[in-house]
Amino acid sequence: MSTGRAYDNSSRVEAARLTRRRIIEAACEMLLLQGYHATSVNELAAAAGVSAQTVYNAIGGKAQVVKAVYDVLLVGDDDPVAMPDRPEFRAMSLAPDRESFLQAYAALCATIYRRTGALLGVLLAQGAGGDPGLRDFVATIDRERRVGNTNVLAALEQAHGLDGQIDKEALTDILWTITAPEIYDRFVRRCGWSHEQYTAWLGEAFIATFERAAVFEPDPQCLGPASAG
Repeated sequence: MSTGRAYDNSSRVEAARLTRRRIIEAACEMLLLQGYHATSVNELAAAAGVSAQTVYNAIGGKAQVVKAVYDVLLVGDDDPVAMPDRPEFRAMSLAPDRESFLQAYAALCATIYRRTGALLGVLLAQGAGGDPGLRDFVATIDRERRVGNTNVLAALEQAHGLDGQIDKEALTDILWTITAPEIYDRFVRRCGWSHEQYTAWLGEAFIATFERAAVFEPDPQCLGPASAG
């Protein structure tokens, strides 16, 4: 006989979320300490106080765990809110002019790389080493960055307009290149720049790029990542 009472599984959902968070925190610590190749799911499970099967059930294999760690670092939390819907992204659209918008975007990029830089520095420095999971991770974050660049360009066009002659695909190519994590790593870790110096440089690079964008003529022999397959 039905009581008409809806089953409340909120405690189970919250427990699963806490378990996932514990795995991600343990994985982040291990990856920064010993790198990708020396980290195993069994070691991670032990560090998180769960079984290896729980790791697979909650997130997946090692490559999926790395992506989960990266995603949390990227936005600063594990809330299921997409970047375009987050306050720091929306705030760019409130900038009074294009220059202020681009400086806000530079600050956002710098904040993201301050969060993810250490992890990416370890992963990129070690290289894939024949591991298809790590190669897929690098390819995935590259694709996601390009989607992010495209979203920013669309937000800028909506807020302040773009010259009708601008080649948006070529402009996205440039944004995708100068916002690469390798650039941040070179400036901040390898050259010793401060976070503020990188932010100022990136803002100036954005502004200069858009000032020249209307007259930029891409080489037709140069294929961007979207068309190169």
